[in-house]
Amino acid sequence: MSPDEARNRIELLRKELNHHNYLYYLLDKPEISDFEFDQLLKELQKLEAEFPQFDDPNSPSRRVGGGITKDFPTKPHRHPMLSLSNTYSREELEDYLKRTQKALPDEDLEFVCELKYDGAAVSIQYKNGQLVQALTRGDGSQGDEITNNIKTIPRVPLHLRGKDYPEDFEIRGEVFMPLEGFARLNQSRIDEGLEPFANPRNSASGTLKMQDSSLVAQRPLDCFLYFVMLEQPLFDNHYDAVLAAGEWGFNIPRPEKGYLHKAKSIDEIFEFINRWDEERHQLPFEIDGIVIKVNSFRLQERLGATAKSPRWAIAYKFKAEQQETVLETVTYQVGRTGAITPVANLKPVSIAGTTVKRASLHNEDQIKKLDLRIGDWVYVEKGGEIIPKVVGVNYSKRSADAPEFEYISHCPECGTELQRAEDEAQHYCPNAETCPPQVSGRIQHFISRKAMDIEGMGSETVEQFVQADLIKNFADLYDLKVADILPLERMAEKSAQNIVDGIAASKAIPFERVLFALGIRYVGETVAKKLARHFETIEALMAATAEQLVNVDEIGDRIAESVVAYFSDSQNRKQIERLQQAGLQFEIVKQEGASESLAGLSIVISGNFERFSRNELKELIEQHGGKNTGSVSGKTSLIVAGEGMGPSKRKKAEDLGVRIIDENEFAEMIGL
Repeated sequence: MSPDEARNRIELLRKELNHHNYLYYLLDKPEISDFEFDQLLKELQKLEAEFPQFDDPNSPSRRVGGGITKDFPTKPHRHPMLSLSNTYSREELEDYLKRTQKALPDEDLEFVCELKYDGAAVSIQYKNGQLVQALTRGDGSQGDEITNNIKTIPRVPLHLRGKDYPEDFEIRGEVFMPLEGFARLNQSRIDEGLEPFANPRNSASGTLKMQDSSLVAQRPLDCFLYFVMLEQPLFDNHYDAVLAAGEWGFNIPRPEKGYLHKAKSIDEIFEFINRWDEERHQLPFEIDGIVIKVNSFRLQERLGATAKSPRWAIAYKFKAEQQETVLETVTYQVGRTGAITPVANLKPVSIAGTTVKRASLHNEDQIKKLDLRIGDWVYVEKGGEIIPKVVGVNYSKRSADAPEFEYISHCPECGTELQRAEDEAQHYCPNAETCPPQVSGRIQHFISRKAMDIEGMGSETVEQFVQADLIKNFADLYDLKVADILPLERMAEKSAQNIVDGIAASKAIPFERVLFALGIRYVGETVAKKLARHFETIEALMAATAEQLVNVDEIGDRIAESVVAYFSDSQNRKQIERLQQAGLQFEIVKQEGASESLAGLSIVISGNFERFSRNELKELIEQHGGKNTGSVSGKTSLIVAGEGMGPSKRKKAEDLGVRIIDENEFAEMIGL
């Protein structure tokens, strides 16, 4: 066979196999037998081996896997993969709907109800109809690239159908393991003398991170893809976008199966919720609730998002499985801020497929509320918690002589007397200087990915350094030398050098992340960025009064008091001085071309643009001193409007006398 003949035959086989995959997995209407499909696939694999010059990373032959990935590279998401806020009752959901309507008083709201699949969230990118990248959720801002493993899932299209799909877009959804496949997988493990997996969710998540994609291909993974991420909207609403994705070849939650439903009222939403609360056990996969989304993309944009979750969507979680077991002991954990968390140690019990031995008790008030005693039979549930929680006591089984519970008065790690502020639920150990979990916890936070991101170090390394008395605080890191590290167990020359190099490289981390890394109580990523950009230097921030801090956008009394207290501490100031001497960034570095031309202006972006993307506009607003906001109000300074600006937003702006400009006028304002 000549190369030209081989190329033509390979292209024909790929086209046929993609077509039959679509018929079998998406439409459930196969036209050929499994044997005939396998023969076509074997012929393709043989020709691809003989003519490697015609390789295609999206060939149907890649479904069987075969590549080995030793390390999954971490890559940023184009748009953050936010988590949903949860509700657990009709009252909580009604409150959410009232808040949403209050935020959009001039709108007639429509919602989309979807099943909440219990699996692993993924984001997949397509260019020119070809699958090019797949990422896990990760920490929401970046995830692990699992492209080769995703390609093994039959219902994930490698090539899209039709021609009306966007040139470059992402689609998000959930990878899960169907119950029947999970049962088969566990039976095969039992037959081989292996430990069965705990539940389908963990199995799906673990499978996606397997290094050998040929083994991934053997696992019964499935998926629903339903959230289309577009730079320029092609649709008015989420519901239509999902249906369009189905036309492009994606396995979507089909309305005809009842998986996708539009609703206008709380009663209609709860009809959907109640139906699936009863029928979920008949599904071939696991769900743990219902997701409710504002349908209109325009209104989603108006509602915006917090740092953690969108305001236009919420999850209603079904009542968690609950079991009864014995409370054997209570131990206490000390966090990096000194917060004390009591933990129930339980007689092992199986809940939702996992064995539970420990559960959170939260604080002393919770223990008193439950009137908890050692030896009690307690009710435990997972209820959306990573760590299960104790939710009640079976008092009928309590021993008559069970003594009342006494909460500890001193730190279990260093013996320091605990403190509790009047407005706080938790007790705290005030010994920040030498309490071991606080010392190591603060350093672990300092080196973490979102803070200083020091390569070569992890929590175990920190513990090792602290125990060896090499470091007592994070400023000590910058005094470390290779010779200091080499004597430690399991430390070779290369490992020690990598750590020292990673510490040196962290000196280039920008001020806002250094500020977050300090671990000031209540100062998370978002707050650190606001404080850094407002005060610009650490000296200005340290000199700020509580009143000055509260005047910063979105900074309240609690944060202000915490920041003032932190910088009032002489030890903290001494550490900052050492970090400055080490060369860390303690002032905002102005980006090239930055200015204060938009200083003090609150700017709304609305519509679609030709010259800039929406994200570019947001970055430019911040770069030139302005504040980007999602909705029009009396505080709005101006609106940058593109094609398709909502009429209600335009009317509101006109009623309030807010200036509306186009993208070219905006560019002139900032000197572009």
